[in-house]
Amino acid sequence: MEMIDMELLIKLCISAALGLVIGLERELKRKPLGLKTSLVISIISCLLTIVSIESAYLFPGSDEVRIQMDPLRLAAQIVSGIGFLGAGVILRRGNDHISGLTTAAMIWGAAGIGIAVGAGFYIEAFAGVVLLIISVELIPYALTKIGPRKLLKRDLLIKITVNKRESVEHVLLNLKKEKIHITHMRIKDLREQSAHLLELKTRVNAKRSVTNIYYTISHMDDVHEIEIIS
Repeated sequence: MEMIDMELLIKLCISAALGLVIGLERELKRKPLGLKTSLVISIISCLLTIVSIESAYLFPGSDEVRIQMDPLRLAAQIVSGIGFLGAGVILRRGNDHISGLTTAAMIWGAAGIGIAVGAGFYIEAFAGVVLLIISVELIPYALTKIGPRKLLKRDLLIKITVNKRESVEHVLLNLKKEKIHITHMRIKDLREQSAHLLELKTRVNAKRSVTNIYYTISHMDDVHEIEIIS
């Protein structure tokens, strides 16, 4: 019994350590999935997996009643149940700008790591965490340096207010000169302010800072107000 309790404790500690790594990566980026959330997901997923496996062999049945249980049936429900947490961190901003998908995937990953440790796959769990960190940290950085040209672009939502209707065309021409590629455009009349609003979905060089783009557009003669959402 002592060996079983010690093994359970080791599994929970390993799961907590690996969950801590995932949570720390998100915490440093100020994302919704922080240390506490990641630890809870990883530890409880590990615990439920252990309970699921142990319960399958704790009630083997008898000659009169034969009980058959899937050792990972409870663990399988973790994967689907964790989707509720993942949905909670996915946000919709602007027209169709979606954020939080990576964090939602990391929540799913933290649960998967806990299940792997609870089932006794320690090496696979360690390898999974290492590959997760490499995937979300190193690979995107490397692609911005040596990747295809399209990957060197990023999307920005730019809202520009102009006072004159004729200024709309001037602003669009100036944006083109500044190599700000417009992928989608919406023009709206602000009758109460006697102005016109341009909502532009754009693609710009990933190395170009948002402040640089802000200063460039705000200094255009026809621009009255500007808002940039990255």
